[in-house]
Amino acid sequence: MIKKISLAALALTMTASTTLAATNITWWHGMGGRNGEVINEIAQKFNAAQAECVLTPVSKGSYEEALSSGIAAFRSGEQPNILQVFDAGAATIINAKGATIPAEDLLKDNGFEFNREAFIEGVRYFYADSDGKFVGMPFNSSAPIMYINDEALTKAGVEAPKTWEEFEAIAPKLKEAGFIPLVQSQLTWQFTENFFSRNNIQFASNNNGYDSIVDTTINVTDENHVMMYDKLKAWYDQGLFGYYGAAWNDNQKVFEEGKAALWIGSSGSFGGLQTTATMPFSATFLPYWNSIEGAGVHSFIGGAALFAMAGKSAEENKCSASFFNFLTSTEVQKFYHQATGYVAITSAAYELSKSEGYYNEKPAAEVGIQQLQLPTAEWNKGYRLGFYPQIRAVMEREYNRLFAGETTAKDAMETIKKEADELLARFAKTAG
Repeated sequence: MIKKISLAALALTMTASTTLAATNITWWHGMGGRNGEVINEIAQKFNAAQAECVLTPVSKGSYEEALSSGIAAFRSGEQPNILQVFDAGAATIINAKGATIPAEDLLKDNGFEFNREAFIEGVRYFYADSDGKFVGMPFNSSAPIMYINDEALTKAGVEAPKTWEEFEAIAPKLKEAGFIPLVQSQLTWQFTENFFSRNNIQFASNNNGYDSIVDTTINVTDENHVMMYDKLKAWYDQGLFGYYGAAWNDNQKVFEEGKAALWIGSSGSFGGLQTTATMPFSATFLPYWNSIEGAGVHSFIGGAALFAMAGKSAEENKCSASFFNFLTSTEVQKFYHQATGYVAITSAAYELSKSEGYYNEKPAAEVGIQQLQLPTAEWNKGYRLGFYPQIRAVMEREYNRLFAGETTAKDAMETIKKEADELLARFAKTAG
C-alpha cells in the first residue's frame, strides 16, 4: 500500500534533505485541519527566509496529547525543540523543572531584540512570570467574544447588549421573535475564568497562582461568580439560555444554523464562521456586570503558546530563537491573524491590518483584539494553576449537573472548590 503524504509535508521533507548544512529543529503542536495547514505554511516561510535552520512541524493530535507527548519526551531525552502548550497546561510546563528556556531569555541570549510592550495588552501576561518575563511565546491567541445573529436582533428590534443587565432586558424580546436568546461554547473559559477577568475579581490566591504554587486555592465560591451561574440556570429554565453540554461544536451549531441570537464563542472562530454560518453575523465584546464595581476591563487570552524546550545544543537553541523572532515579525503575524482568525499578538501587526483596510471588510475580525486592548486591572492578566485541565473537568461535570437540576450553583461551586483545592495541593507536592 502506498502511503499518501501532503504536498506541505513533502515540501518540508525535501527542504530538510537538501539543506544538509542547516541545523534541524522540530515543533510539536496540537492543531489539525486548516490551522494545521497554516502551521506548515509558516514553517515553509521560515525555511525559505534563511539558510541556517530547517524547521519541521509535527502534529501530535490534540492540545492535551501534545502536552503529554512533550512531557514524556522530555523525561526520555527526546523532546522537540519547540512545544505548543494550551492555556490550561501552562502551569504544568512552566513548573516542570528544567524543561524549558524562557522565551525572552532565549531571544536575548541569541542576539535578538525583545520588547514586551510590542505585544497587545491582553496577550502580554498570560504566559509570563510574576515579574512579566515571557516564559512562553504567545502563538494562537484568542478572546471570548459575543457573536451576533444580525437577522435575529433586527427581527426583535433590539441592539446587542454591552452588559448582562442589558441582556436580561432584551432576552424576552429575542425569545418572542422565535430565537434562543443566548448560547455559549465553553463555560469554564468564558463564564468562569474570563468572568473573573472581565469583572476584575481575584480568581485564586497567590496572585492567581503566579507568585507560588504552595497553598494556592481557587475562588470559584465568590458570591458574584455564584450569582452568574444562578442567573444562567434561571435563564435556562426560562428558555432564555440554551445549554447543549460541554462539547464546543454542539453549542456553536445552534448559532450557525440561525436558531440562536447570541453566541459566546472564540475570536478564533471567526474564520470558520464565515463558511459555516447560515445568516449574516457580527460581533461585540463579552458582556460584563455593570453592578460589579471595577468591571468592564479586558479579558485574557485563550489558545496556546510555544515553549522552547531545554536540553538542546546552542545551534538548535539559536534556530528556535530565530524562529520566535520570525514568528513575531509584523508580516508573519498579519499573515497568521488573517489566515486563521486568531488575534494579531503585536500592536504593529494589528495596525498594519487596520491600515490596509482589513477590518473595513471584516469588522468581526477586529473585536477580539479591541477587547484585549481594554484597560488593564489587578485581576485580569490570567491565572497559573497546576492540574488545571483536571480542574476544568471537575467544573464541566458540576455545570452539567447544574443544568440537569441535580445541584445548585452554590453547591456546585463548593464542590468545585473542594476538589480543585485538593488538586492544587497535589500539584504543589508533585512539582515541588
